[in-house]
Amino acid sequence: MPIVVGGTGLYLRALLDGLFAGPPRSSELRQRLLETGQKNGAGYLHRLLRRIDAAAAAGIHANDTAKLIRAIEVCLASRHKITDLWRQRGRDPLPGFRLLRLGLNPARNLLYSRINERAARMFDRGLVEETRRVLDRYGDRALALNSIGYKQVVQFLRGHCEQAMMISAAQQAHRNYAKRQLTWFRREPQVHWLAGFGDDAAMQRAAIDLVAREL
Repeated sequence: MPIVVGGTGLYLRALLDGLFAGPPRSSELRQRLLETGQKNGAGYLHRLLRRIDAAAAAGIHANDTAKLIRAIEVCLASRHKITDLWRQRGRDPLPGFRLLRLGLNPARNLLYSRINERAARMFDRGLVEETRRVLDRYGDRALALNSIGYKQVVQFLRGHCEQAMMISAAQQAHRNYAKRQLTWFRREPQVHWLAGFGDDAAMQRAAIDLVAREL
């Protein structure tokens, strides 16, 4: 019985439903978009995508540089809106499995408390030092440095914020991401929601009962 665990909704959708046959990636175009976004400041790529595909922009956070660049890349390379391509046929859904979708939905205050603690532990375990090494070796070419946690450390290392503000900003970004995850998965069909964390014995029993009953 394959068990897929994670919080990235698009990856799960790609596995289960397949993705459209979009144009191949262009490293040159991506680099140009990245440099243009950095030159024009926060929000530029989101505004650009909104002009060419407002529906796609509405579903991507303004700070999610990687997804913004891919969406713009697809629109420019295919000369079609990426939302139009999403609706096209030709996807290759996963065959041969019955699916059971389980979602964790603990109380929001408890979820945010755990997120804050986890983000703080990332700094305790050397996130600043790791980011400094990556930045020294690869510079701004490392797209991973735009992701949550790394991005805030880069701002700290460049003197744009104090240490306490860096940690607080990373915690806030993680909380915002969790909120977007919940919003995404609430739109997914047939999710069985469990009102707790995965390490809660009651939630584990509930999950086992669902598997026994559904599968």
